[in-house]
Amino acid sequence: MTNPLLSPSELPDFSQIKPEHVEPAITQLLAEASAAVEQYLAANTEYTWDNLIAPIEAVEDKINKAWSPVSHMNSVVNNDDLRDAYNACLPKLSEYSTAMGQHKDLFKAYQAIESSEAYAQLEKAQQKVIENALRGFRLSGVDLNDQQQDRYKEISLELSALSSKYEENILDATNDWHKLLSKKSALAGLPESALQQAKQAAEQDGKKGWMLSLQFPSYIAVMTYADDRQLRADMYKAFSTRASELGAKAEWDNTETMEQTIALRHEKAQLLGFANYAELSLATKMADSPKQVTDFLEELAEKSLDQAKTDLAELTEFADKEHGVKQLHPWDVGYYSEKMRQHAYDLSQEEVKQYFPAPKVLEGLFSVVHKLYGLNISEVSDVDCWHEDVRFFQIEDKTGELRGKFYIDLYARAKKRGGAWMDDCVGRKKTADGIQIPVAYLTCNFTPPVGNDPALLTHDEVLTLFHEFGHGLQHMLTQVDYLGVSGINGVEWDAVELPSQFMENWCWEKEALALMSGHYQTGEALPDELFNKMLAAKNFQAGMFMVRQLEFSLFDFKMHQNYNPEQGANIYAVLDEIRAQVSVMVPPAFNRFAHSFSHLFAGGYAAGYYSYKWAEVLSSDAYSLFEEKGIFDAATGESFLKNILETGGSADAMELFVKFRGREPNIDALLRHTGIAA
Repeated sequence: MTNPLLSPSELPDFSQIKPEHVEPAITQLLAEASAAVEQYLAANTEYTWDNLIAPIEAVEDKINKAWSPVSHMNSVVNNDDLRDAYNACLPKLSEYSTAMGQHKDLFKAYQAIESSEAYAQLEKAQQKVIENALRGFRLSGVDLNDQQQDRYKEISLELSALSSKYEENILDATNDWHKLLSKKSALAGLPESALQQAKQAAEQDGKKGWMLSLQFPSYIAVMTYADDRQLRADMYKAFSTRASELGAKAEWDNTETMEQTIALRHEKAQLLGFANYAELSLATKMADSPKQVTDFLEELAEKSLDQAKTDLAELTEFADKEHGVKQLHPWDVGYYSEKMRQHAYDLSQEEVKQYFPAPKVLEGLFSVVHKLYGLNISEVSDVDCWHEDVRFFQIEDKTGELRGKFYIDLYARAKKRGGAWMDDCVGRKKTADGIQIPVAYLTCNFTPPVGNDPALLTHDEVLTLFHEFGHGLQHMLTQVDYLGVSGINGVEWDAVELPSQFMENWCWEKEALALMSGHYQTGEALPDELFNKMLAAKNFQAGMFMVRQLEFSLFDFKMHQNYNPEQGANIYAVLDEIRAQVSVMVPPAFNRFAHSFSHLFAGGYAAGYYSYKWAEVLSSDAYSLFEEKGIFDAATGESFLKNILETGGSADAMELFVKFRGREPNIDALLRHTGIAA
């Protein structure tokens, strides 16, 4: 039997990959890589880029290209057999990674290259790969004694398993909950599109009636539109207690997983000589110190809190005056906010959706990218994909050169992880045959099409699509030829959201919106009147949104910074303390938000969630140059392409930002864009 994960091909053969292929392929590739490292070390006494680093990069790229489709399928078409195969490989990958990071001879070989005369002749990107690798060795415990190294390995294995378990518990708890309603009247207030979706979900399950679930499109429709307050309260409770001790099944409770995760991260940081995990986290980020991060977040909170309090006071007054509701609960906020938006701006999200059919939005996104960077994006048919909804595209630059390719998977479904993300399928690197073209996965969870109509996107979903595509552009447009710093590799984590948040700005510009909108039935352009209402409502409740993001960021950072092994993580005590400081709508005691906060416990944002706000300062300030020069100014687009998107992690993010903007970033553009006075 040939194993598709071991057969070299330009793109993964998704339809051929079976769970039984996974473990044998990964085991073989890891063994080959380990043997190759020893072989390259033994074959030379003087080490160079060409006799050591490049060949190791090539064997590790084989591992990446086999593991990437497996990891991706585990997120988007999850099943028990695939999950078991995926989990069986996690300890093997962790062991390999730790063994390489603690390999003293390999470390010495890298040091020898860095101190050799030939080092000065290497490209800057190659030097950055070596610099990052040396830092990586130290952060993997290369300097520790044997006993400490063994403990480091154990911690890495455990953290890998805990992260996977955490994510599985959320997926299972989300998939488990559904509510079948036999009367349409029980869903009064829901727009027709949401009703059709619920009906379609019931039919697909072989039932009559309307099926609600905790998949995000279903959940958010109820929270925004359902007149039945008890239904909203029930769904809110189900959603906010997922994977907790208050959820449906004890086996999906993430409590112990979270406690162990925080404890192990702290122990790992201390092993490496850091006071806490927050310090360790910053070793690979732009921010210089924990104090700089907390000062930044607290300054933003101070500037936003009054606006947030005003936002909530106005919403409370509106609910009382217009609807006779004296006290707002969290399950009321989305509902009355939508009512207030309609009342204050005569703006309905449902009306806006009619002008954003998914095919038109995608076409418009590609047009925006063409105008900014001269890129041409075209669909490629007959590509092997993991689901019938998935489409595949390629990107060519203005000279006709192929720059990148991507899969796009837009719609929510069972067995698919929630949220939206970009991930790396193939990275750019120089090979003996030329350039390996980068390939990306772009994944969202939008409401699927119903019947013969196209999927209709909310404006928030349009923003999400542009956001993920911004990540994709940085991955695919890179001109760096060395995997360690091509695409998003090697980019400081608190700068990695710059290209994604930057792209969102075009979703608010009339000239750009004209390219991505049109009524799904008539093709009629987005009316000026509706656009002006959207613009007027752009910063509706911006203060409340800002402090909510700051709550997440401060909670994450301080939980890691102030961890005390004798007291445990005290997760909800820390969260309550932060909420007392920055929140305006405090959730009920049963809310178990942290139990499904994947960014923190399974998504790479541990002691790094602040990166969203940090990078938003960068992206707002970068965009302000387009506001000065024109939103499709070719020279400014070219400069952003050259200095940010094409450079990957080949230089420090601050250096690249200054090259583009001509100065260091400041906070003013962010506060102006969010309607909060600077």
